[in-house]
Amino acid sequence: MGYCSHPRLFALLVLVAVVVSASSRDLPIISFDEGYNKLFGDDNLMILKDGKSVHLLLNERTGSGFVSQDLYIHGFFSASVKLPTDYTAGVVVAFYMSNADMFPKNHDEIDFEFLGHIRGKEWRVQTNVYGNGSTNTGREERYNLWFDPSEDYHQYSILWTDSQIIFYVDNIPIRVVKRSENMGGDFPSKPMSLYATIWDGSDWATNGGKYRVNYKYAPFLAEFSDLVLHGCAVDPIEQISKKCDKTQGSEYIPTGVTRVQKMKMEGFRKKQMTYSYCYDRIRYKVAPPECVINPQEAERLRVFDPVTFGQGHRRQRKHHHRSSSRASVAEATSV
Repeated sequence: MGYCSHPRLFALLVLVAVVVSASSRDLPIISFDEGYNKLFGDDNLMILKDGKSVHLLLNERTGSGFVSQDLYIHGFFSASVKLPTDYTAGVVVAFYMSNADMFPKNHDEIDFEFLGHIRGKEWRVQTNVYGNGSTNTGREERYNLWFDPSEDYHQYSILWTDSQIIFYVDNIPIRVVKRSENMGGDFPSKPMSLYATIWDGSDWATNGGKYRVNYKYAPFLAEFSDLVLHGCAVDPIEQISKKCDKTQGSEYIPTGVTRVQKMKMEGFRKKQMTYSYCYDRIRYKVAPPECVINPQEAERLRVFDPVTFGQGHRRQRKHHHRSSSRASVAEATSV
């Protein structure tokens, strides 16, 4: 992405990106059997011979998914993912944290959701945060990417601490959610498991359900590798931490956003963000209290969609709720 026009600064950003990318190879990667269990999908989940790569398939019979063996309270969670190719409308690939099984009425969740599209259109990435069952306040943001995520593996990571949540794509932070008094109990604070799934989101995922999964193009294949589970594991009964991972490679785990990373994040959001709940005047007449309105960001989104992000009017869209089963992710809107 050409984030800046100054040659020296651009060269510095490229150099930093190369260094960070190189260090990502030293993250504490584990095998599937060390940290995960099959969730659903039977033969649609395949563990490769190296033991560190997993293929998830969606076909007319079922999707598939896996889940971490442990619950975690805070940590760094990452995977390299290659998404399905060709016609992928209605297909949803998710990499997320949740405790919906343990807390069905007040669960927490931190989401990466990848939304497929018709041929010729690009995959979109959605991030979302729920805390304490706050599903009535969806905190979605949606972005385009600066690459085709179906051509090669790219790293998607979540850093979750007691004070902030950071979403990374290829070590570039794309979103920071800071804990604040305004969020009240809506900041995720209970132990969660890590999930990866592929499933049929025909009812909402592509243009509000206009384009559904076409199984003529099945099976849809999502590939996962470089699995990182680095956090404080929690005893599921006592709900207290039983260990905090200090494995080899811990020094390469990020703890926040550097100055250069912040510049790259601002460039990404300026060029690639297409939706933010904070500016959605159809869903929220008044922005949720934790939102900090950026006038430049507001104006750019208003130009992009003057009805959603301005003072226009149109019929209220339907919000599609998905079940809180282990095989699903939390609510998302269709924009």
